[in-house]
Amino acid sequence: MRHHSRHAFAVGLVAAALFVPGLAADSATISDPAMAGFAPDRLVRIDRSLQGYVDRNEVPGVVALIARRGQIVYHKSFGHRDVEASAPMSTDVIFRIASMTKPIASVALMMLWEEGRFLLRDPVAKYLPEFADMEVAVPVEPGDYARGPFKAVGAENAITIQHLLTHTAGLANTYRGVTRGLYNELRQSRKPDGTVGDYVAALAKLPLNFEPGERWEYGPATDVVGRLVEVLSGMSLDEYLSTKIFGPLGMRDTHFYLPGEKLPRFAALYRPDDAGKIVLQEKPDEQSRWVREPHVYFSGAGGLVSTTSDYFRFHQMMLNGGELDGTRILSPRTVRLMTVNHTGDRAIWLRGEGFGFGLGYSVSIDLGRSAVPSAEGTYGWGGAYCTVFWVDPEDELIGILMTQVRPYTHLNIRQDFQTLTYQALVD
Repeated sequence: MRHHSRHAFAVGLVAAALFVPGLAADSATISDPAMAGFAPDRLVRIDRSLQGYVDRNEVPGVVALIARRGQIVYHKSFGHRDVEASAPMSTDVIFRIASMTKPIASVALMMLWEEGRFLLRDPVAKYLPEFADMEVAVPVEPGDYARGPFKAVGAENAITIQHLLTHTAGLANTYRGVTRGLYNELRQSRKPDGTVGDYVAALAKLPLNFEPGERWEYGPATDVVGRLVEVLSGMSLDEYLSTKIFGPLGMRDTHFYLPGEKLPRFAALYRPDDAGKIVLQEKPDEQSRWVREPHVYFSGAGGLVSTTSDYFRFHQMMLNGGELDGTRILSPRTVRLMTVNHTGDRAIWLRGEGFGFGLGYSVSIDLGRSAVPSAEGTYGWGGAYCTVFWVDPEDELIGILMTQVRPYTHLNIRQDFQTLTYQALVD
């Protein structure tokens, strides 16, 4: 892994600035893309593509950021943060980042690993006793994986912390498995004043979908990761992230619950209608679940709001080998451990062929099979509201795109942004 950005290129120290008429920007300075190996005339293709999604009424607005060697070379906004209010999008708009919370919670747990609090192959039950004596749901009719009925049998293997971080624990989830009905009941029964500790204790009562370590299956494991942070640190996840990560890294706009004074920068949430055109789903006001009281449920799996600038700072720290602006969060070897494949040849079905999974990140392991242009070793993930990021150590590049549409599987905006980023990289 190369870390040239730690030497020749420091975040915020730039040789030249690129001023774009009409570009809504926050305090981050935009560097000359040509100095970082990008063809400016090719970067314009990103503008056309993202504006096209807005013009077709498929997304309300979007913010995109590209950085290379510690320099932000592209940071633009398109469309509106709130269409109904005619409020324009800007690069400091705050988004629901959902599952892009997972890498942050995973880093928090690995910070405690660096303090010698646990081993990756420790049983989770050593710290969360509710996960002792787990059962596995076995379909009565082999092959009837989507429904049931099932019988519960004792698990032969214990869930380890490594299983949680790699999504191989077998936990019940909304995606697959005969326990989906039970899991949905659990989610619907959560009380407004319930904590993640309450939720995790209830989750541990559900049978697993398979023996721990048997396969990869996306689900709520990172909520258990967040609960482990609380138990091991003696702090709430909110307090731990704020004091150990967000404060030290200068991530001023990343929160579990958005402060009221920041509501004017909060994006509205949309859904597609039958024609794929956006329809308002949630207003950006005090009634949003990302704002309203009580502020007691801190989800490591998907609870944060943030900006492209804050999220860039977090992942520039990772690309630098765990350090940013003189603040060290992790060691370079821990970053390396987190961003290599831990899942062998197990299918990472949510990501597709050519990918494995590390500790909190998907990892590109076969460029040809993945059919995406980022180099092998690139790590990243996305969020449920059509946000996405990737970190490419080989090209020392970070890409972040944020908009607010759910569901979004009818759109190619995330894939288009990545393709157009790399076609503009000529050095």
